[in-house]
Amino acid sequence: MVDEKEKKFLTVAPFQCAWRKDLKFREAGRGCVAFDAFAHNDVTVVFRENVGSKHYHYKRDNSPHYTVILGSHRNRRLKIEVDGNTVVDEEGIALCCSSMFQSYWISVYDGLISVGKGRYPFQNLVFQWLDSNPNCSVQYVGLSSWDKHVGYRNVNVLPLQQNHMLMWKQVDSGDYEGKEDGGEGLEEDKMEFERWGLENFLESWELADVFFIVGPEERPVPAHKVILQASGNFFAKSSNEHVMHLPNVPYAILHALLEYIYAGRTQISESQLRSLWDLSKQFEVMPLVKQCEETIERFKLNKKLFDSGKNVELSYPNSRPLCCTIFPSGLPVNAQMLKQLRLTGEYSDVDIHIEGYGLVAKSHKVILSLWSAPFAKASAAWLPFSTLHIATCPDVGNV
Repeated sequence: MVDEKEKKFLTVAPFQCAWRKDLKFREAGRGCVAFDAFAHNDVTVVFRENVGSKHYHYKRDNSPHYTVILGSHRNRRLKIEVDGNTVVDEEGIALCCSSMFQSYWISVYDGLISVGKGRYPFQNLVFQWLDSNPNCSVQYVGLSSWDKHVGYRNVNVLPLQQNHMLMWKQVDSGDYEGKEDGGEGLEEDKMEFERWGLENFLESWELADVFFIVGPEERPVPAHKVILQASGNFFAKSSNEHVMHLPNVPYAILHALLEYIYAGRTQISESQLRSLWDLSKQFEVMPLVKQCEETIERFKLNKKLFDSGKNVELSYPNSRPLCCTIFPSGLPVNAQMLKQLRLTGEYSDVDIHIEGYGLVAKSHKVILSLWSAPFAKASAAWLPFSTLHIATCPDVGNV
């Protein structure tokens, strides 16, 4: 078993490859690896269906795989290989640095390989290549080298879901096609959608447009700007910030705050209650601030109200499932603020155009997906784009 020190830092000798069972995509063919690398050249990352050999370069690998080489040809080129055959050989892209660690991320999405630089995955994209015959079975990530030692640290494998398609803008997406005999499918969609709610988007990369970096471990936690801003005061006016740093906030505290916003309820230990109160005040989530204050006062008056070792439950008044109610009933989301954000188009991520009328609305994908089954069902088809065109519409005034 690899100890914690090795997890944080490892050195790969020339012509070898380090494999760890924890460096694995959650979904075959789809995932992202983010890491820091220190090398003169040839930072090499291998993607395979199964864990490979330590002496990767010495043995012919007969199983399908992708290999991405940063700083090939003495730190002059970017190379991508498929099953050992070079398919990309580009000059001056994603080069290494011999004087310090540099941060990179590489994602694979059904044969679409994306390479970026910087500490934050899915930002600062520098190169993409689409495999016309994609390998959708690769899952394990190997860290390799060529003729010099390569140091790796802060290696993390992250899920890659629909929202990351925002940057795949040059990749064509087919039109969404409904079923011809859609009666039965429509009923199934309706039943599933009735159980749909904002809670489904809690800490989901689905449609997320901002993420927090929390704690000393720098854990990324996704969220949605329109929901956050309608629940408190998370962003400065007209802010384009996509990353929020909370180095002194434990993940459990942020999770409790987001769970309260997205689900209308949360649980937390009594010892963490004051930290949650502080974070709620920082972002002005006033219903949670009030509940924390009241709970702390009750605890001071009578500690027996709380069973030792058990979590404190905090629920927004009249919290209940979102279905069949007027948004945002049961959630600490300010309806007037939500309306204002819709009218101004602030934090919008999709423009709605109707044929003959032009631009009719600047909207928010997460809101559309919450209240429209067709949007939710067809989200994979329109997610990569920021403009939605509708051919006809019976009543533009209701858009």
